[in-house]
Amino acid sequence: MRFLLYLSDFIIPVFIFYIIGFGLLMKKPVFDDFIEGAKEGMRVTASIFPTLVGLMTGVGILRASGFLDWISELLGKALAFLHIPSILWPVILIRPLSTSAATGLVLDIFKESGADSYAGYAASIIMSCTESIFYTMSVYFMIVKITKTRYTLPGALLSTLAGVIASLIIASMM
Repeated sequence: MRFLLYLSDFIIPVFIFYIIGFGLLMKKPVFDDFIEGAKEGMRVTASIFPTLVGLMTGVGILRASGFLDWISELLGKALAFLHIPSILWPVILIRPLSTSAATGLVLDIFKESGADSYAGYAASIIMSCTESIFYTMSVYFMIVKITKTRYTLPGALLSTLAGVIASLIIASMM
């Protein structure tokens, strides 16, 4: 175990030195390539910023208006036969939209129910088994200029559903 702790302390610096050393051995302009990559990263950041602001604003409005709580309560009652705690519905609904908003909701669950509760376990596993679909699709498809997403959204929603179901099953076994 101590070996893994030492390894984790040194893996990033070793990786950085490996990249620089390899670039120097191949006689590449390492610093110039780094600067070019940083410029490209800034261009990407500038292009996705409006999408990020829009998603975060939308999720903030849903939370502040109480609509998210209302729809979660409605889903909790309508789908009571699934035995999903109503406190999990906001995470399940928001996770496909925003990771940061879902993280805030998970922290609320930890405060309310505790991290070692069924809801805490399930929320944690949901966060690790699912993806922020709409954010990821909008960013990646916008960057490479894909306009026809074909089966991406249905496939991503289906995999999210599978992740949520698996999360609930795994959390019930803990």
